[in-house]
Amino acid sequence: MKKIFGLFITFLILTLTSNAKDMRFVQISDVRFNSADENQIFEKVIKDVNKLNDVKFVIFTGDNINRPDKKELAAFLEEAQKLNVPFYIVLGDKDVSRHKDMSKKDYIQIVKKHIRKYKPESPNYIFEYNDFVFIAADGSKDVIPGTNGFYKESVLSWLEEQLNLNSDKNVIIFQHFPLIPPSNREAYYTFKPEKYLELLSRHKNVKAVISGHFGTNSEKTVNGIVHISTAGLPYYRIIDIMDYETQNPVIWAELKEMK
Repeated sequence: MKKIFGLFITFLILTLTSNAKDMRFVQISDVRFNSADENQIFEKVIKDVNKLNDVKFVIFTGDNINRPDKKELAAFLEEAQKLNVPFYIVLGDKDVSRHKDMSKKDYIQIVKKHIRKYKPESPNYIFEYNDFVFIAADGSKDVIPGTNGFYKESVLSWLEEQLNLNSDKNVIIFQHFPLIPPSNREAYYTFKPEKYLELLSRHKNVKAVISGHFGTNSEKTVNGIVHISTAGLPYYRIIDIMDYETQNPVIWAELKEMK
């Protein structure tokens, strides 16, 4: 009888495990691509990501190029297209500057021209995988670029609208500038993050905010939301969402370093 009971428990565990629905994506931040350099680490990261199993997409969380230049962006996109999976992009403080003839509108148009999957009309956009919603929120400035993030009132209003529209789904937000500082670099802080954090407190379906910018690897859970900050190359993160259809999915972030 004990043997039969043991076999039943084993069968039950295997059944539950097989029914669990997991999802994997990769975050790469602060590439700061420079066509004048060899970019060997970026090439190694791409090759390493291409070896991974079950990756749905890659998200680049800002400072994708080292200076706001249209040719640099095109070169970065050409290299990024060597990935075997779709990729998405968030803007950072080094990506745009109207004084350098690279407005946010210019940036988006170049991205749309060079890749097929990424077709938003704005740096703020949403996409879905398996009913899990991912939101890109833009805190960059193209008029007077700087290292302090700034999420405008219009961005927060748009974000709240998207969260209300998707209140029945789990959400992860991607952005360049963290809301919870991963280190004491005040020049990199987000300007007045309180209103943004208060907005998040009203939406329990937001499970994580994933960012870069600080050059620091950090994971902090605040009010039930996992705030993940990833340093630039040679680091990247493999992020697994386990049981993503449940109200409380488990988010597991593995940091990798290429040498």
